[in-house]
Amino acid sequence: MRHFHASAVERRITINNTLASHPMETGWAAEAIFFLIVEEVAGMDTLLEAEVEISADGINWIPEGTVFPVISKPGHYHAKVSHFGNWLRVRGELKGTHTSMKLSVHLHLKA
Repeated sequence: MRHFHASAVERRITINNTLASHPMETGWAAEAIFFLIVEEVAGMDTLLEAEVEISADGINWIPEGTVFPVISKPGHYHAKVSHFGNWLRVRGELKGTHTSMKLSVHLHLKA
């Protein structure tokens, strides 16, 4: 039987410039799927560029290489990751004028 874990990493937060989700220890898992659920988008020409990051210690972060599609409207988005160490998170940056987004970050893990 495979092991599975679902976590609401961030729940209905509003970001105005950057997103750095709570780090998660995931070393036991073989695969991960991050979900970004965007509820509200405000501002002019608002875009969120988001990516998956990995860490050796849960403090210092580097890009893993997996990126989300550029997000400009409410909806559900995902990114799949299969080669990572012990720590994962999502980092993003909002582009545009007077921008904000209300969103949630979920992480599903399988061993």
